[in-house]
Amino acid sequence: MGEESSGFSNTVEVCFSPVLFPVYFQDKDTVVVVIDVFRATTAICSAIDHGVEAVIPVATLEEATDYKQKGFIVGAERSAEVVEGFDFGNSPLFFKNGEFKGKTIVLTTTNGTKAIEMAKEASKVVIGSFSNLDAVADYVERLDKNVILLCAGWKDRFNLEDTLFAGALAQKLALNLRFSDLADSTQASIKLYNAAKDDMYGFLGESSHRKRLSRLNLEEDIIYCLKLNKSTNVPVLKDGKIVKG
Repeated sequence: MGEESSGFSNTVEVCFSPVLFPVYFQDKDTVVVVIDVFRATTAICSAIDHGVEAVIPVATLEEATDYKQKGFIVGAERSAEVVEGFDFGNSPLFFKNGEFKGKTIVLTTTNGTKAIEMAKEASKVVIGSFSNLDAVADYVERLDKNVILLCAGWKDRFNLEDTLFAGALAQKLALNLRFSDLADSTQASIKLYNAAKDDMYGFLGESSHRKRLSRLNLEEDIIYCLKLNKSTNVPVLKDGKIVKG
């Protein structure tokens, strides 16, 4: 990082909600980092880390059901809970035993897989979480294109945790002069991250999704999702499947 500028700078924009994505996504030759910290993108990173060969993201329960009927291993989550009849939800801890090593699995979630679906026309779709923050920053730098950091949010609403990650990633990218064109949304995200970074768990104490997960006794998931740089893997979307980049 910190390379000298050639006079050209890529833009880094934070899109706070999927409903805003069409406003930002004006050029397909763009890198989109999809962010759903609690918990879809963290779970996808965990799945890849623990040997899953590929994750097929689908936006709807209907698509997930079709895959289930074809014999696939299918996870489905809605409103932070596992959907009845499916194999798992979107807890990153679920994959730690390596049960699905070498397998292709299917996943649908409330927010994250919808955002991935929206971004699929981009030149590269990258899966970002705090667990692979540095790896994603390095990977995106090497791509050397304009970047949209797409926060999955909560049912199209702004949320804090995705924005904190966007700020953390944007701040790392901005160390390189080739990524110094920061939108207002990006500057706001960086400021928010710097206010929170010393105690993200505490900072998010009153956030809607942390409270939602706490009510469901998913505190361990929250702690896992906020740990930095456990992984050097960068999951990317390729031919409709998320694989190791």
